Amino acid sequence: MNSEIKTKEKLYAKDGEYCIKDISLANEGRKLIEWAEAHMPVLMKLREEYSKTRPFEGYTLAGSLHVTKETAVLIETFLAAGAKISWSGCNPLSTNDAVAAALVEKGASIYAWYANFDDYYWCIEQTIKQNPNLVLDDGADLITTLHINHPDYAKTLIGGTEETTTGVHRLRKRGEAGELLFPVYAVNDLETKWDFDNVYGTGQSTIDGILRATSVLLAGKKFVVAGYGHCGKGVAMRAKGMGAETIITEVKPTAALKALLESHNAMTMDEAASIGDIFVTATGVKDVIRKWHFEKMKDGAIVCNTGHFDVEINIPELEELSVSKREIRPNCEEYILKNGHRIYLLAQGRLVNLASAEGHPSEVMDMSFANQFLSQLRLLENFKNKVKLPNLCIDLPEEQDERVGKLKLESMGTSVDHLTDEQIHYINDFNAGT
Repeated sequence: MNSEIKTKEKLYAKDGEYCIKDISLANEGRKLIEWAEAHMPVLMKLREEYSKTRPFEGYTLAGSLHVTKETAVLIETFLAAGAKISWSGCNPLSTNDAVAAALVEKGASIYAWYANFDDYYWCIEQTIKQNPNLVLDDGADLITTLHINHPDYAKTLIGGTEETTTGVHRLRKRGEAGELLFPVYAVNDLETKWDFDNVYGTGQSTIDGILRATSVLLAGKKFVVAGYGHCGKGVAMRAKGMGAETIITEVKPTAALKALLESHNAMTMDEAASIGDIFVTATGVKDVIRKWHFEKMKDGAIVCNTGHFDVEINIPELEELSVSKREIRPNCEEYILKNGHRIYLLAQGRLVNLASAEGHPSEVMDMSFANQFLSQLRLLENFKNKVKLPNLCIDLPEEQDERVGKLKLESMGTSVDHLTDEQIHYINDFNAGT
């Protein structure tokens, strides 16, 4: 992990307080943030409420999460609630440089710029140098860096939160092994996160990224989705809605059965490789598309990834098979194989919805980031009340889901029914029968 910055490009930095691409982009970034604010009413309501009490006053929060306009609304909500912020991206291709500039002007310490491949971990290290009390992660790279490079410091942290499926999986395994040094709330596993952000957000934004990178017609295409979890389900739903013939590849029998019953085709990747036109990986597992799959693909096949890390498509093997490579469109590389076929790889195998587009729509991130804010607040309140949490990746209570869901419905002018006392008694009466 890098200890010195390696980029050769000019960056704007100030005394270790931030490092971004171009501070002159701040006005452009502010307009993007204001657009997101107008579409994130739940988070804005929390900002209004907690800006009065400022519960995070005196505490520093380090974050590693895509620096987008939606993330900016979350960061500025923490700032309004009194927190000091140090922040890096969680993917080299997901930072909006204009948003980063606007956040610096607002007082946040941002260490992120678009395509910071060589300096990705350097940026994470800078957030740690700000001596955070709390951490917020997306994919667990920040938390992993703390455990590997700063274990003594990690033991002093109040706790953290994790945004995505891949990160929660990594942290649960670390916790089960007895190696997690502080408690982490699994924000991803809240219903108001995974059943909305992962399904509707990933579905729409992945299609958006593919279209921006290729401008192809989806109708009539054979659209292969690897993985039928929440993210894959959302992608397949949206592709089918655009007129594509959807094919699901899975390792889990019940997931493949669900795909079949929800009117998708299901087969192995070996079978799908020769007939697919567009391939999207959404598994969280490495080497989903390999050398022999590329060799079977049609001339002109499009391949991309919407899983958190860039390991699902084996790009080194694709390069071994190729005689040439060029960027033919922004975020679209054309590989010409030895057999003469062209394979188009989008966003260098990284998150296509963020690298080629703008990530999830603001409306769906409203709930996810409201949960992030409330989960960090829960960590802080437990600490202040001397409640000791176990060093595990911990589920959050249903009451938080209910609060966020209720606020979202209210913002949409919708309400729900309520159980009567008699109905509640009936539900809980184990002696009730026919």
